[in-house]
Amino acid sequence: MKVDRVDNIAMSSQGDLIRRGCEELDIPCSEAQVNQFLTYLAELKKWNKAYNLTGLKTDRDIVVKHFLDSLLFLKVLPAGTGTVADVGSGAGFPGIPLKIMIPAVKMFLLEPVQKKAIFLRHVCGKLGLRAVEVIDKRIEDVEGLCVDAAMTRALFSIGDFVDTAKGIVGKGGLLILSKGPKIEDELKGRETGNITVTDYKLPFTETVRHLVVVRL
Repeated sequence: MKVDRVDNIAMSSQGDLIRRGCEELDIPCSEAQVNQFLTYLAELKKWNKAYNLTGLKTDRDIVVKHFLDSLLFLKVLPAGTGTVADVGSGAGFPGIPLKIMIPAVKMFLLEPVQKKAIFLRHVCGKLGLRAVEVIDKRIEDVEGLCVDAAMTRALFSIGDFVDTAKGIVGKGGLLILSKGPKIEDELKGRETGNITVTDYKLPFTETVRHLVVVRL
């Protein structure tokens, strides 16, 4: 009983962190969605022991640097976007947090590493997420997919992502990347007429993310 009580206190603390983080980002979050995040956190920690899904060790770091960091994409994703591809999804970031917050979107999680793809299928089932498809292929090998927006979190350079992901995004669609402090170097020499960059502070940190939107 003592262990259960400690676990409950920890979950309550992380639930409060999620609520406050969403409030700081001005993103509405229901109790049902908070509970989905807490289930996601528990499953990620459980599977991480064998599958090495994340190098982050504390609950707080996972909530802030994975969950809330992923939710920054909502700040630039147009309302009503119907289909989204998370390229190089890993343990589900940013795709699963976005799917939790916008259940109506059709989400494709592209992850070629089999053990990570297995986890993605498991956790999507555990969370009761519908209209989610895990594609266990490299983006270069994906055929027949066309989405409104493709996104990635720190996996590609801007140029490489445009080159590799434009084939799965329809005309007028978007490519969205989260970038760190070296963004100016990546933008040098590029035509930026179709690129917008918006900066957001990651809640509870001094970290600034540069959300890059490329319109095709």
